Amino acid sequence: MIKGDADDPKGLIFEAYRIDGITKPECRSIFLDWALSLPMEQDTVQTLRLLIDRYRADHPEHPMTEVMTEGLAGMAAPRRRGGWRSRSRN
Repeated sequence: MIKGDADDPKGLIFEAYRIDGITKPECRSIFLDWALSLPMEQDTVQTLRLLIDRYRADHPEHPMTEVMTEGLAGMAAPRRRGGWRSRSRN
Protein backbone atom coordinates (compact mmCIF):
# COMPACT_ATOMS: atom_id res chain seq x y z
CA MET A 1 0.00 0.00 0.00
CA ILE A 2 1.30 3.38 -0.94
CA LYS A 3 0.22 6.02 1.52
CA GLY A 4 -2.21 8.30 -0.27
CA ASP A 5 -3.40 6.10 -3.14
CA ALA A 6 -6.75 6.43 -4.95
CA ASP A 7 -8.56 4.27 -2.36
CA ASP A 8 -7.19 6.21 0.60
CA PRO A 9 -6.28 9.69 -0.71
CA LYS A 10 -4.96 11.08 2.57
CA GLY A 11 -3.60 7.78 3.87
CA LEU A 12 -6.04 7.93 6.80
CA ILE A 13 -6.96 4.24 6.81
CA PHE A 14 -3.33 3.26 6.34
CA GLU A 15 -2.29 5.38 9.33
CA ALA A 16 -5.16 4.12 11.51
CA TYR A 17 -3.77 0.61 11.26
CA ARG A 18 -0.37 1.88 12.40
CA ILE A 19 -1.65 3.60 15.57
CA ASP A 20 -0.98 1.41 18.56
CA GLY A 21 -3.97 1.11 20.90
CA ILE A 22 -6.41 2.99 18.66
CA THR A 23 -10.02 2.75 19.82
CA LYS A 24 -13.20 2.12 17.89
CA PRO A 25 -14.51 5.69 18.42
CA GLU A 26 -11.23 7.05 17.06
CA CYS A 27 -11.56 4.72 14.07
CA ARG A 28 -15.10 5.99 13.45
CA SER A 29 -13.82 9.54 13.34
CA ILE A 30 -11.03 8.60 10.93
CA PHE A 31 -13.50 6.63 8.81
CA LEU A 32 -15.78 9.65 8.51
CA ASP A 33 -12.86 11.85 7.49
CA TRP A 34 -11.82 9.21 4.93
CA ALA A 35 -15.34 9.02 3.47
CA LEU A 36 -15.53 12.80 3.17
CA SER A 37 -12.13 12.95 1.46
CA LEU A 38 -13.16 10.71 -1.46
CA PRO A 39 -13.99 12.40 -4.75
CA MET A 40 -17.74 12.66 -5.39
CA GLU A 41 -17.51 10.49 -8.50
CA GLN A 42 -15.73 7.63 -6.70
CA ASP A 43 -17.82 4.57 -5.82
CA THR A 44 -17.56 4.54 -2.02
CA VAL A 45 -18.95 1.02 -1.61
CA GLN A 46 -16.49 -0.49 -4.08
CA THR A 47 -13.58 1.45 -2.58
CA LEU A 48 -14.54 0.32 0.91
CA ARG A 49 -14.67 -3.30 -0.24
CA LEU A 50 -11.16 -2.96 -1.65
CA LEU A 51 -9.85 -1.50 1.61
CA ILE A 52 -11.48 -4.22 3.69
CA ASP A 53 -9.92 -6.85 1.44
CA ARG A 54 -6.56 -5.10 1.75
CA TYR A 55 -6.48 -5.02 5.56
CA ARG A 56 -8.79 -7.71 6.97
CA ALA A 57 -6.48 -10.71 6.50
CA ASP A 58 -3.63 -9.14 8.48
CA HIS A 59 -5.82 -7.25 10.98
CA PRO A 60 -9.06 -9.20 11.55
CA GLU A 61 -9.53 -7.93 15.13
CA HIS A 62 -8.52 -4.32 14.52
CA PRO A 63 -11.21 -1.74 15.37
CA MET A 64 -10.81 -0.11 11.93
CA THR A 65 -11.63 -3.43 10.26
CA GLU A 66 -14.78 -3.57 12.37
CA VAL A 67 -15.72 0.04 11.60
CA MET A 68 -15.21 -0.42 7.86
CA THR A 69 -17.22 -3.65 7.86
CA GLU A 70 -20.05 -1.93 9.73
CA GLY A 71 -19.84 1.01 7.33
CA LEU A 72 -20.14 -1.30 4.34
CA ALA A 73 -23.15 -3.04 5.88
CA GLY A 74 -24.75 0.35 6.56
CA MET A 75 -24.23 1.48 2.98
CA ALA A 76 -25.64 -1.75 1.57
CA ALA A 77 -28.77 -1.69 3.75
CA PRO A 78 -31.80 -0.24 1.97
CA ARG A 79 -32.96 3.03 3.39
CA ARG A 80 -36.54 4.03 3.79
CA ARG A 81 -37.55 6.96 1.67
CA GLY A 82 -40.32 9.36 2.34
CA GLY A 83 -42.16 9.23 5.57
CA TRP A 84 -45.37 10.56 6.97
CA ARG A 85 -45.15 13.70 4.81
CA SER A 86 -45.00 11.76 1.57
CA ARG A 87 -48.12 9.68 2.22
CA SER A 88 -51.34 10.87 0.71
CA ARG A 89 -54.19 11.47 3.11
CA ASN A 90 -57.70 10.36 2.37
